[in-house]
Amino acid sequence: MRYRIAGIDVHKRMLAVAVADISVEGEYEFERRRFGTGPGQLRALAEWLVAEEVEEVVMESTAQYWRPVWAVLERIWQTQRRKHEGSGPMSGALHLAQAQSNRGAAGRKKDFPDAERLVRRLVAHELTLSFVPDGEQRIWRTVMRRKYQLTCNRTRLQNRLECLLEEAQIKLSSLVSDLLGLSARRMLQAIAEGETDPHKVAALGDRRLHATSAQFCDALSACADLHPVYRRLLKMALEELRLLEEQICELDQEMAVLLSAHQQAVERLAEVPGLGPDSAQQIIAEVGPDAGTFPSAKHLASWVGACPGEEESAGVNYSHRSPKGNRQMRRLLNQAANAAVKLKGSIFELLYKRLVVRLGHAQTIGVISHRLCRLIWIILHRGVRYEERGPAVSRSRALNRASRMIRELRKLGYRVEPGPSPSGSSA
Repeated sequence: MRYRIAGIDVHKRMLAVAVADISVEGEYEFERRRFGTGPGQLRALAEWLVAEEVEEVVMESTAQYWRPVWAVLERIWQTQRRKHEGSGPMSGALHLAQAQSNRGAAGRKKDFPDAERLVRRLVAHELTLSFVPDGEQRIWRTVMRRKYQLTCNRTRLQNRLECLLEEAQIKLSSLVSDLLGLSARRMLQAIAEGETDPHKVAALGDRRLHATSAQFCDALSACADLHPVYRRLLKMALEELRLLEEQICELDQEMAVLLSAHQQAVERLAEVPGLGPDSAQQIIAEVGPDAGTFPSAKHLASWVGACPGEEESAGVNYSHRSPKGNRQMRRLLNQAANAAVKLKGSIFELLYKRLVVRLGHAQTIGVISHRLCRLIWIILHRGVRYEERGPAVSRSRALNRASRMIRELRKLGYRVEPGPSPSGSSA
């Protein structure tokens, strides 16, 4: 019985497809076809693969150009193949191979040979395959990664705004801790609208600011004769900031709706030291609501790249450098580890103090990131809650943190009601 596999070499404007029957002995005989990347051509590709009774498809992860190909094959070819009578366990399987694992010899780069090499190396288990979640989770990833991009844009805008104020000789950032806070924003808005009296601008600050009125008047004295160009640039920056914050808020509400069915998973992850509702949403978008793709915590840590690597030769391991993994998860875990070690009395603070003397800060954060990664898998996969076991965590501090998490969850659009401390399994 024949078993056909298709290899697709993906490009921006064309696809090179090679199909072979791998059940025959000897050299594979490939059938080659070339397709465009327009919607009509992609549908024709899916229908041709159905007509050819192709059981599996493997393609290269070329930039972002593989995404529409994957979506069309998943919707048309994969659905029909899995409904076909006599389909096996791998019928309709889509594989995304990392391009580095399919490299050929130098000077022999051609489209169809690359597609044929994909088939041969898939059969020989020589390809490094990427994890591609289902369509719903891919939407979660798109929303959360877009929100992260907007957050980075907000940080860059803050740096540009401070550069503009320094050039205009307005030393506001030297007196306030948050240049984009409410007090600083009221002052900047007044300057952008044409206010020239430093005393009136300084009066807009909150009474809880540590700087005195005289210090504010001195820092804002340049607004008396500020060039109109600086005022217009400042106004543009504040309008851009307002737009960014509105879009971030809209994405928060959108993500709360998308993850409404997994609110319990978000709440359980938000309880972990170093994490919060936003980090919990990002983690679920990357690994899924139950991390079911990963059979164990070790598999998740390996996929993330939060574990030691191995480079062995002649029985000697020359490097323990962590492998490259999911960049979003690695960033999240590093940020969470740096925040977790600052929680007074937590188990992560004790672990940091015990290891930092011997390993240094960077390697200790790597160890804690690995612990957090395995903890995340346990919480998601087993549906348990985090229980702090540090010696100095008081009940009042735990209640304060729980109240803060509830406020943040409500701000994101979730409906959370405080209740008694959960009983049952703990992590």
